[in-house]
Amino acid sequence: QLQLVESGGGLVQPGGSLRLSCVASGFTTELGAIGWFRQAAGKEREGVSCITSRGGSTNYADSVKGRFTISRDNAKNTVYLQMNSLKPEDTAVYYCAADFRPFSRSYCTLLRGYGSWGQGTQVTVSS
Repeated sequence: QLQLVESGGGLVQPGGSLRLSCVASGFTTELGAIGWFRQAAGKEREGVSCITSRGGSTNYADSVKGRFTISRDNAKNTVYLQMNSLKPEDTAVYYCAADFRPFSRSYCTLLRGYGSWGQGTQVTVSS
């Protein structure tokens, strides 16, 4: 089994930065990619960013391009989401998830199909 634990959320002022971490336990060779998703109050869950475990190919939602950066440290089984220039509309619970589909070893998507999810970490952007 693969377990994911998010951390790094908190309260930050608009324009500030946070770095989220997603630590995987039971990391397997079959893991293709890790994605970050978020769900704001009253809104649907949306994909934020993803990264392949091997090649480090990335994908970003248009709403965060230029502000967020995803990265990974495979030695630590950890994926990071560096969030800069935060806006109030970034306020949400952020989740990381694992994609085991073979194609995700080459490229990742922000669509349905992720198999394992963490419990989430709250990010609040407010003055």
